[in-house]
Amino acid sequence: MSGQYSSFGDDNSTQRFFSRAKFPLSWPSIPTILPHRIRRKFRSTRSKLRSRQAPASSITSLQTSFNPADTLRSLRSHKWSYYDAQYLFLAFIGIFSLCVIASPGPLFKTVVATLLMLALVLPITRQFFLPFLPIAAWLIFFYSCQFISGEYRPPIWVRVLPALENILYGANLSNILSAHKAVALDVLAWLPYGITHFGAPFVCAGMIFLFGPPGSTPVFARAFGYMNLIGVLIQLFFPCSPPWYENMYGLAPANYSMQGSPAGLAAIDKLFGIDLYTSTFTASPMVFGAFPSLHSGCATIEALFMSHMFPRLRPLFIFYTLWLWWATMYLSHHYAVDLVAGSIISTVAYFIAKGRFMPRVQPDKMFRWDYDYVEVGEAREGYAYGLTDLDDDYQPAGAYANDEWTIGSSSSVASSSRSPSTGARSPIEDHNMWDGDTLASSSGDEYSKGSKNKEYKS
Repeated sequence: MSGQYSSFGDDNSTQRFFSRAKFPLSWPSIPTILPHRIRRKFRSTRSKLRSRQAPASSITSLQTSFNPADTLRSLRSHKWSYYDAQYLFLAFIGIFSLCVIASPGPLFKTVVATLLMLALVLPITRQFFLPFLPIAAWLIFFYSCQFISGEYRPPIWVRVLPALENILYGANLSNILSAHKAVALDVLAWLPYGITHFGAPFVCAGMIFLFGPPGSTPVFARAFGYMNLIGVLIQLFFPCSPPWYENMYGLAPANYSMQGSPAGLAAIDKLFGIDLYTSTFTASPMVFGAFPSLHSGCATIEALFMSHMFPRLRPLFIFYTLWLWWATMYLSHHYAVDLVAGSIISTVAYFIAKGRFMPRVQPDKMFRWDYDYVEVGEAREGYAYGLTDLDDDYQPAGAYANDEWTIGSSSSVASSSRSPSTGARSPIEDHNMWDGDTLASSSGDEYSKGSKNKEYKS
């Protein structure tokens, strides 16, 4: 971008002041649009948070800009790789879902798509919504499945899961666990399946944001979203009937005109005098989506990420996963084989994320504000923490710049596949970037500015 200058006096004056050409539309940032009293209180609160932050480090800072030019600069500096194909896949899923959905109408769908695009253009919202895209694609695709005509969908497998259950376990575990009903057991099963399951992802994301290394939350969000999206795709192309269908209709052939059932959760509606689960599960977009169990998948991936961040609490997370497994079978919503399949998908997603994209936890750091650098990927065995880069050539910060558009792109992180012994490092400098800690990743162009000839604190 060309520069402009102005001078005082005549044209021969030597006092010239250069200024940079500005973007045609000037977009304010948060501090400039708030009243002075609120800005002063905000600065006071921010200074208290920075007191816990390592000196001269800004890897935990958040984007506050509303200027779309920052997004354009980030895109121009991004080095594209095969990882960016994920956006083509997500765009295809989104466009297909919007085309299939019959209700709500075109106006509402246009408004939702416009708001999402706007959120990706503004830096202050992009840092949240960019890693949220896999979750958004999963949610809209799951909702759209109810509008796909049965004539375009494969036949429903009714006998496969009961047969696998008997082959692998010798009996139908779901029927055994649900044979004896009691009000106390109903409530005990309802808590993880009907309450905790829906709030746990937000709790995990918040805990990882506060206590995990910078950049951990977007990795969790992407892994969580892709796990669920893959699960729904399997349910769509391999539809199977759940245990409640066998209890109601036996092994009779099923068709897509049949409604869903709340199964054991109907007792909860009766107990509290409500019509929540009955109406919700009756109109489920995926009535025959027993395999794999996404309840099990969500609990497993949450337990794995939380165990990685808080290893001392691993028994608690394992207990929660087993508790939800029991509740799922007790309520006759899934077979045991469904639970195992969901956990396998989550385990694969977790270890891919952990080995290639997850920032390493530093045991001496308690909060995210305590980190002054991050290392990404698995550490080489046989080395003490922080000494894993002694066998490798020195790399400038630009080589490890964490690009917000693609976690794990060739220009972003040094994962174990490229440099097994080292990970992404953040330079000790005051730059305006964020590693995407809630639901996004850092800006590559802002991160790489001034990266050369900078010192690293290890």
